[in-house]
Amino acid sequence: MLITISGKHIEITDAIRNHTEDKVAKLSKYYDNVNKVEVVIDGSVSTSLSVEVIARAEHGKVFISTEKGAELYSCIDMAVHKVEGQLRKAKGIDRDNKFKISPEPQ
Repeated sequence: MLITISGKHIEITDAIRNHTEDKVAKLSKYYDNVNKVEVVIDGSVSTSLSVEVIARAEHGKVFISTEKGAELYSCIDMAVHKVEGQLRKAKGIDRDNKFKISPEPQ
């Protein structure tokens, strides 16, 4: 899985990069087909930070979450948590459709 972390108006330190990579690396256990994850941290607003997580999967599926707040690490955690929920839901839908029994033709 390819992980890209970028910052707008904020410097990405090693601690931020390590924390983000640790959280994002767990996304593949919720949905196997995740190929690429982009994390954009925006610090342009002086009072709050914005974290956007974009997970791209096979067949053109894209999962996006955004979180704003004053604490950077909690914003990263919450944004990743939102994407985890989206991935869990998509995996459940895929699993249900795979094992759906079609009615007998009459």
